[in-house]
Amino acid sequence: MTTEDVDQKALDVFPGRVVRKDLVQDIKSGVNVPTYVLEYLIGQYCATDDEESLEEGLKKVKQILSKHYVRPDEAEFVKSEVRERGRYRVIDKVNVRLDEQQDAYIGSFVSLGLNDVEINEHLVSQHPKLLGGGVWAIIDLEYLPDNANSPKSLFGIDSFKPIQVSNLDLNQLKDRRREFTRDEWMDLLLQSVGYDPSAFDEREKLLFLARCIPLVESNYNYVELGPRGTGKSYLYREISPHSILISGGKTTVAKLFLNLNTGRIGLVGRWDVVAFDEVGGLRFSDSEAVQMLKDYMESGSFSRGTEELTAQASMVYVGNIDLDVEGVLKSSHLFEPFPEEMQDLALIDRFHYYLPGWEVPKMRSEFFGDQFGFIVDYFAEFVRELRKESYSDVINEEFAFGDHLNQRDEKAVRKTVSGLLKLLHPHGEYTKEQLREYLEFAMEGRRRVKEQLKRIGRVAKRSRLR
Repeated sequence: MTTEDVDQKALDVFPGRVVRKDLVQDIKSGVNVPTYVLEYLIGQYCATDDEESLEEGLKKVKQILSKHYVRPDEAEFVKSEVRERGRYRVIDKVNVRLDEQQDAYIGSFVSLGLNDVEINEHLVSQHPKLLGGGVWAIIDLEYLPDNANSPKSLFGIDSFKPIQVSNLDLNQLKDRRREFTRDEWMDLLLQSVGYDPSAFDEREKLLFLARCIPLVESNYNYVELGPRGTGKSYLYREISPHSILISGGKTTVAKLFLNLNTGRIGLVGRWDVVAFDEVGGLRFSDSEAVQMLKDYMESGSFSRGTEELTAQASMVYVGNIDLDVEGVLKSSHLFEPFPEEMQDLALIDRFHYYLPGWEVPKMRSEFFGDQFGFIVDYFAEFVRELRKESYSDVINEEFAFGDHLNQRDEKAVRKTVSGLLKLLHPHGEYTKEQLREYLEFAMEGRRRVKEQLKRIGRVAKRSRLR
């Protein structure tokens, strides 16, 4: 089946949830809204492969943004328009909190700067993401003059239409997955993160998808080291609003785990993925940081002060190996780019997968096509929902582990297989041969970690003997 066939099937099976990936850049400049908002609008008005209809759809999206998107410097003008007209349509991001004293939901509009708008509880139950990070929407604001001289806001919501995924029917997605073969679905996922799958062989496709495992599998510890320009950090920076990328420099225990002064939970409690880019430049200002990382990467929990807390963030470490891999292996090991304090055997043994970045091709323009893929926000939400599930016991249906694997090895392999199954077979249907393929791939990545542990030990021994 060609990429055109996959495109057409995606349009038919997921109407309004797929978008042609090259269209976003055409309207991105001049409008400071997230890519996933633009993709959502394009998915609503440009879900077709007919060029004439695409042009009309793009024109419509541009009109909507031009007419209703509120720039912060226009906020007072817009409020005046609401007052004078009685009603005015805007595009803005709305966050909602529960005011315990008033026993009411209160909304804030990011660009308009409104912070005390009462929100109907039915709207909150329809769109639960309002309470968890906010929702971009097309909103009809109405003016409420009866609220003058009272604590209540002069503005209210008359109608609310989300322009990002505000709820997700995971069962529907699982059911529609059955319309695709495994290879078609793999291509659609690659197209969803912006790649043209026809540019890669089967091995390269699986390597690219393995980068998504931390997004779909909780408490997954992943490392990828390789040449520059292979897109190691792209996924965690651009594709999911639930991952954060930290580029080198100093970080602290308070930032990562818990600030004892404020009681504020750190990054591991607020993000699904905490990714460290340019890991060689990473420095910790706290002496206990590496020990806390070891504890967290082992159990998903950490102690700070008198409390023991748990979190579900996956940990990703990406960086560059500037020398030829064979040359590195002659004199050193594949964790050499790590900071010295992180070349700790116990820490390294916590990694579930080491992806060989030197096998990933460097990014070229022909790797990015005009195929259809899931809207970024839809993709990010369904992989996030799948974090709540686990397929780690599926291996037991067909295979048994040998005695040469210890408990940590087995856990690593199970988590990698679980992640691949959730990505490629969310509906729970797969063959024994497919399961064997994922199992061998998972064992390869864990074996690479174990081999380097032995090599680090030998390198350290040689250094002591000199």
